[in-house]
Amino acid sequence: MKRVDVACTLIFDPSKQNIVMVHNRKGGSSYWSLPGGAVEAGETLEQAAIRETKEESGLDVKIGGIHSVQEIFFADAGHHALLFTFYASAIGGQFEIADPDGDITDVRWMSVQEASALIPNLPGDITADDNRAAPYYFQGRR
Repeated sequence: MKRVDVACTLIFDPSKQNIVMVHNRKGGSSYWSLPGGAVEAGETLEQAAIRETKEESGLDVKIGGIHSVQEIFFADAGHHALLFTFYASAIGGQFEIADPDGDITDVRWMSVQEASALIPNLPGDITADDNRAAPYYFQGRR
């Protein structure tokens, strides 16, 4: 199986209890997810999270600590995926789809309850603040 690293962001608005969600279309299926995608060669997890969030939501973000790490085997695709979800704060940008691949069909703020209903395996405590996050450090290239 091919290993695939995926970096995602959890952008939470505590005043409205909302998070950013994106609607994906892949092949004949569609689904909602947090903004994120595959880490490209030479890219850190943090860089991938920032780039993917910008492409999928139009938002510029500041990355916080790691919210969660998930591991999934996609037998049909032959992929072993590690999903790193970071806390993130929106610091600018224009809320719009800028996906060069055309896989994102919608982006919106939605309630934690609605998001949890659409993604039953949404990891951990969404409403936790960044102070409870595990830190993430890129230790350079060796």
